[in-house]
Amino acid sequence: MNDVISQLIALQKIDLQLDTIDNEIQQEQDALDQQSAMLAQREHDIDDLHEQISTLEKERRTLDLELGEELAHVKSRQSKMMQVQTGREQTALLKEIEDGKQNIKDKEEKIVAIMEEVESLTEQVTRQQELLQEETNNLAEATTKTKKNIDAISKSKQGQSSKRQKHAHKVDAKLLGKYTILRQRRHGLAVSNVLEGVCQGCFMSIPPQQFNVLLRGDRHLECPVCQRLIYHLPPDDQE
Repeated sequence: MNDVISQLIALQKIDLQLDTIDNEIQQEQDALDQQSAMLAQREHDIDDLHEQISTLEKERRTLDLELGEELAHVKSRQSKMMQVQTGREQTALLKEIEDGKQNIKDKEEKIVAIMEEVESLTEQVTRQQELLQEETNNLAEATTKTKKNIDAISKSKQGQSSKRQKHAHKVDAKLLGKYTILRQRRHGLAVSNVLEGVCQGCFMSIPPQQFNVLLRGDRHLECPVCQRLIYHLPPDDQE
């Protein structure tokens, strides 16, 4: 097999291992980020509950003021009843008093409903805060564990990166650049074996004449379909 292709095959093997390591690191970080996002959402939910409670308390205070005014108005109308001289005036005052009492009842019911809702929301806040504390503790533990895992994985990456550098130095800069571009465009697989005339990268057949040249192993060729660098290594010779 062409020495250049041999170096690229070895380089690709290392790069695929590095990809796996990077994916493991990303998975560790993603899991931690997901916990952080859940914690942030919990804090947002608590803030939202506090905002709801604040709005309801404001509404209740307004109703309390209106209730006081309504009570004073009814008391005033009741006092005036002693001063009316005609039945028409008395009827009008009685209507005002009854309407006032109904308004008082409606406001009292609204105030009670608000107080019950505030109580329910306050209980929710308490539960959410307990969960928040638990999740905060869990996140702290997960952060420590993730850092240890990433550090361990990164040590493995350092070893592979050192091996990669040695192989990369043995490859012509122009060819190495092409290899790098192909890796980016072909999901990490820049070099592909050809078995029975079929590229194992795109699973398309290459022309018979090109395959015959490939079998000689003295040149590096490209797949005419996917442009990957191709080589031939029988299944029995593969690791």
